[in-house]
Amino acid sequence: MSDERDVQQVLARYVRAADHRDGQALAALFEAEGTVEIYYNNAGIPEKIAELIGAEAIGGAVVGMMAPHPPRGWSHHTTHDHLIEIDGDHATLDAQFVVFNTVGKERPDGGWPDGASGAQGTITPIESGYYRPRLRRTDGEWKIYLHRIVLDQPMAFPGA
Repeated sequence: MSDERDVQQVLARYVRAADHRDGQALAALFEAEGTVEIYYNNAGIPEKIAELIGAEAIGGAVVGMMAPHPPRGWSHHTTHDHLIEIDGDHATLDAQFVVFNTVGKERPDGGWPDGASGAQGTITPIESGYYRPRLRRTDGEWKIYLHRIVLDQPMAFPGA
């Protein structure tokens, strides 16, 4: 696989770990002292709203700070338009993202009503912005050492 594809795969694993609320899998993508910086793009002026330092803290945040999925619910990250630059053992990635909240309808006891067809439920976009991780290759493996998340909407954090 090419370096560009390997770097893109790190982001693919990142969004899946976030969707699964799998802190351990997410933390494994970061260097031990990796950092996540979260910004709100307030009319083109980035405002830093949070920072997490250390893979363990980053993994814990996906479990403790992200809302749990509702019954029959799921989040689904999509990333688009990946811009990847490789310089030896360093890489930068810039990708747009959208997070969708999906909630399936509960199947009625008597089955779906006449005329019902296709997927039953709702899909709602809930978050968008840019993922801008910086990665370093160590012992043949790409790890994130700095991950900047630039959100298109402001963010409320529990207890803040």
